[in-house]
Amino acid sequence: MTDNAPEQQDLHRQWDELAEEVRHHRDLYYNGQPVISDAEFDTLYRRLEAFEEAHPEFAVPESPTKQVGAPVASTVFADVTHLERMMSLDNVFSPDEMQEWLDKTPGPYLTELKIDGLSIDLVYENGKLTRAATRGDGRVGEDITDNAKVIEDIPHELEGEAPALVEIRGEVFIRPEDFPELNELRIAEGGKPFANPRNAAAGGLRQKNPEDVKKRKLRMICHGIGAREGFAPKTQHEAYEQLAAWGLPVSEYTKRAVTAAEVQKDVAYWADHRHDAIHEMDGLVVKVDPIDAQRALGATSRAPRWAIAYKYPPEEVTTKLKDIAVSIGRTGRATPFAVLEPVFVSGSTVSMATLHNQHEVKRKGVLIGDTVVVRKAGEIIPEVVGPVADLRDGTEREFVFPQACPVCGTTLAPAKEGDADWRCPNTRSCPAQLGARLEYLASRGAFDIEALGEKGAHDLITSGVLEDEGCLFDLTENDLEKSNAYTRKDGQISAAGKKLLDNLEKAKDAELWRVLVALSIRHVGPTAARALAARYKSMQALIDAPLSDLAETDGVGQIIAESFKAWFEVDWHREIVRKWAEAGVTMEDAGGEDLPQTLAGLTVVVTGTLDGFSRDEVKEAILSRGGKAAGSVSKKTDYVVVGENAGSKAAKAEELGRPILNEEQFVALLEAGPEALGALA
Repeated sequence: MTDNAPEQQDLHRQWDELAEEVRHHRDLYYNGQPVISDAEFDTLYRRLEAFEEAHPEFAVPESPTKQVGAPVASTVFADVTHLERMMSLDNVFSPDEMQEWLDKTPGPYLTELKIDGLSIDLVYENGKLTRAATRGDGRVGEDITDNAKVIEDIPHELEGEAPALVEIRGEVFIRPEDFPELNELRIAEGGKPFANPRNAAAGGLRQKNPEDVKKRKLRMICHGIGAREGFAPKTQHEAYEQLAAWGLPVSEYTKRAVTAAEVQKDVAYWADHRHDAIHEMDGLVVKVDPIDAQRALGATSRAPRWAIAYKYPPEEVTTKLKDIAVSIGRTGRATPFAVLEPVFVSGSTVSMATLHNQHEVKRKGVLIGDTVVVRKAGEIIPEVVGPVADLRDGTEREFVFPQACPVCGTTLAPAKEGDADWRCPNTRSCPAQLGARLEYLASRGAFDIEALGEKGAHDLITSGVLEDEGCLFDLTENDLEKSNAYTRKDGQISAAGKKLLDNLEKAKDAELWRVLVALSIRHVGPTAARALAARYKSMQALIDAPLSDLAETDGVGQIIAESFKAWFEVDWHREIVRKWAEAGVTMEDAGGEDLPQTLAGLTVVVTGTLDGFSRDEVKEAILSRGGKAAGSVSKKTDYVVVGENAGSKAAKAEELGRPILNEEQFVALLEAGPEALGALA
């Protein structure tokens, strides 16, 4: 026995524990319900890789780092051997790691989104679907042919002339928009809710009854080919074109990239546009395009050397739901929110997340004490996706929605029969509503008062400086000396206080539509406010306008018109307008400098990045010229402006035959209307 035998035994114990943990969670990922997030698994897996790099003697063939997928665990479906082995992908997590791979792997390349779903293997013989299987361990999967045949995206027979044999790889997924309804149905049927769409898709493929598979609304996109006879594409791109010609679904987001710089540009673009896709995605896959080059590069025991996955920072993590509390918004809406064990996700530490309303709490099936999946998508407020129900131990309890406002004690109730949201009716003096309204009227979409943020708004109410928003524009230095947010330690007004007073003075000249938005009239957002201000030109004309007239305003309609009229029927609401007017806030459009309404009556959708406009500037340019800036393409869309790295909206425009413009044509349209496009044709 050597002197280092105890040390070696300890290393072996560490490896055994780490490898077993990886195997356990990988098996749950492929054959059950995961109890940790993908990001947490990636961290665990990289720990094992780092351990084996430091101690190469443990990098043995039976290590999880040398294996693909997980062994088939089901006894419901027959085992089948794939015609050609299905492999995994190696991952990189930073631009530098991506560049290292690109430096040793010459292009040209294809970039495509890494779909967060479940891999599937389809075999077509003489054009007919003869078998479908799960990935399994990459060599042996489960025969799920009957289930695959009820997925609408998977054709039973290929269109046109088909080869003798082709094995096609794809990803089965559930669209995020279909997930809430699916979970609601599952809970209603007495089942445990799914934590996320990926789990639901995985379970869907393994249903015993194909009729139950249909309920999951499964979709599929192809992302590779395996064995083939009579089909010899020269590039991956050519292969995808042929799959599409056969009627198979391929990704609309796949893009050819000649240079490494183009690949890095795509990596950066999708980091900011992860939610433009129709499916969940957690990375960008980069592949060498020529098939001959792929063969020359070969593969390791588990992954091809000609492909890599760039994994983006996690937007989903798991943590403990400590409690569910209720917040009150500017219109009195009572919103449940999750109080969480703090967890780092998407660049920041999160300790609270929204749950929308009491019905959504039930629909998601979350209980206080659950381990939950939390998502923070970009700059969006974090939300609880769902519980990891398999980790429940019986101590969890249901959330009981409060009967009274947690801030002022007023009884909560729906504003009208049938409303999903409950509200605090104490709109005039509930401190939570007052602070939220002040914060909202200071936002960029209203008065744009930079010095009046959340902390300052609520402090002005709680310190007694303001009773409501009516006296906001009458504030003086003496008033602000009573506040905490706008004074120094010696009690004198601070630089922030002086900036607030300066901001308020400038805000008095805001356009009429901004004043309307700032009033927090329910349903009256920037679009409706612009339409009303453009038509009526003054606050008094709007107050005097008949309901039927208001409702006929383009972009307004009956519901908004009724809400507008109802707001002005309240005495203290009208008092706010009177006080603002007396303080010097502009209550009518200045006129004279109005932009020509070149887009009047037109609906414009902009997708991708434009050189000369930010997102806000694009919307402003359309709205200020009388157009409607829509977020989705339909048959009613008049023009679709396509910039760089455009996504599914461009494809939708082509599918529906809607006119597509480049940036130069968009500028011409803004300046002179549709007639200007003829000169550029």
